[in-house]
Amino acid sequence: MKKTDFSQNAPGKIIKSMRGYFTYIPNPLPPEIEWTPRLINHLTQAERSIARLEEVGQAFPVPHVLVRPFVRKEAVLSSQIEGTQTTFQNLLHYEAKQLTFLAEAPDAHEVQNYVKALDYGIERIQALPMSIRLIKEIHAILLKGVRGELSTPGEIRCSQNWVGRPGATLENAPYVPPPVDEMKDCLAALEKFIHEDSDLPALIRIGLIHYQFEAIHPFLDGNGRIGRLIITLLLTTWHILTQPLLNISIFIERNKTEYYDRLLAVSLKGQWEEWLSFFLNGVNEQAQDVVLRINSLQTLRVKYQEQFSNDRNREKLGEVVNYFISTPISSISQAQENTNLGSYTMIQRYFDKLVHYGVLEEITGGRRNRIYQATEILRILEE
Repeated sequence: MKKTDFSQNAPGKIIKSMRGYFTYIPNPLPPEIEWTPRLINHLTQAERSIARLEEVGQAFPVPHVLVRPFVRKEAVLSSQIEGTQTTFQNLLHYEAKQLTFLAEAPDAHEVQNYVKALDYGIERIQALPMSIRLIKEIHAILLKGVRGELSTPGEIRCSQNWVGRPGATLENAPYVPPPVDEMKDCLAALEKFIHEDSDLPALIRIGLIHYQFEAIHPFLDGNGRIGRLIITLLLTTWHILTQPLLNISIFIERNKTEYYDRLLAVSLKGQWEEWLSFFLNGVNEQAQDVVLRINSLQTLRVKYQEQFSNDRNREKLGEVVNYFISTPISSISQAQENTNLGSYTMIQRYFDKLVHYGVLEEITGGRRNRIYQATEILRILEE
């Protein structure tokens, strides 16, 4: 990182370490924002789309079943940004306890840790406000037993880190976050900004907070995933969304180069409008995308109910369909563990009936440890 890379509009200061490399210390939030027509338009569209997502999500007849698949999609994509190969189907197979899968996708555990960290954060934030303490607790879960577990999970870094391609050093990395002491001051200021009253629109604040967290880079590993987790947690704790349904990581993965470029351009040139417009565009696109998927799921759900409307077990079959919206690939044991559908034998009977109606298919071809898939539901969630 070179001092000459930074313009006079950079929202922070550059200091030189005793070893000769430069580090960047971002100014406390909020910055001066230029409310251009472009930025206002992006904000208006994002607010409208996310309000629609909240409306549609809450109108779904069984809204709680939507959380599980969309949280897992976010976990998969956020982890893929950091280099994992596990897909949405891979993760569902893993959770269905198809043990042979462990050898095929060892990074599935890493993705599942993201799910656990987000689930923990959503529950914990009911009692503990968004804080550095909560972020550290989530970080400990994220890195437990996976790649990065040697990078002090749950602990703020005590050494200098940097951002760059593999093989980069402190001397040639394109970005070097604040030194340890200054980093702690930056985190304290960020926590204060999160909690203080503000006239800024909530989505603007979340965009600012995400940039600031990534600029501070307080952990040795996992900063990107934690930063994206914070977006989800703030959307729910600030009551923008009742449920964590927005998959912002899909947009980021699709525009990964621009994502990194926009973040870096804030540090180098103070290009807040460009970053916030990019972020708001992502919120807008993904909110619209999820609305379409939820509507498609409801249409399919109604179609299935009509197919078995004359079955004497139609109410239970409807419950099984709801379960497969939340868990499109499942074993009988997994369903028994996570529902109140009855005994193993009873659940098997319901599954077999839904195979008959074309709702499910058995995908192992075996007689034991069978795995069932709701292919049409899965297609809606994946496409």
